[in-house]
Amino acid sequence: MNAGPDEDAAERVTEAFRAGPAGVEDAQELMLLLFHECSAMVAALGSGGTAPVKMQVFDNDGQEVPIDEADPPVRTAVRTLLAEVHGDTEAAKTHIEIALANAAPDEMVTLMVQALRWTIRLSAECTSRDLPVAEWITTALS
Repeated sequence: MNAGPDEDAAERVTEAFRAGPAGVEDAQELMLLLFHECSAMVAALGSGGTAPVKMQVFDNDGQEVPIDEADPPVRTAVRTLLAEVHGDTEAAKTHIEIALANAAPDEMVTLMVQALRWTIRLSAECTSRDLPVAEWITTALS
């Protein structure tokens, strides 16, 4: 994930889903964990909630788009993270459950890749600013 292009990452996530017997349940739990940790890192970057953190969504051409016009997995990722940032874990869980129940397999993989990418990028930013990062994340990325 950390070094490869999105296509390689998506392929590896797809292989992991196929290999795991619990599949969707494991994916849901992993995504909730990742979004929860991303939320904690966003809060740390936002000075513990005292400074606003802006989320933007861009299209393939680099143009900012409203969240409602983003691809479904990206919309779900942003909404899930925002729910977690605002302390609404139940809403975050609902967003993931709906996505997993209705998403095509490639959309589910895209959502997982997004959660992993944000975890990697946020942890790098927090580390560079000497802000807290969950130990299991720093261990996994070392």
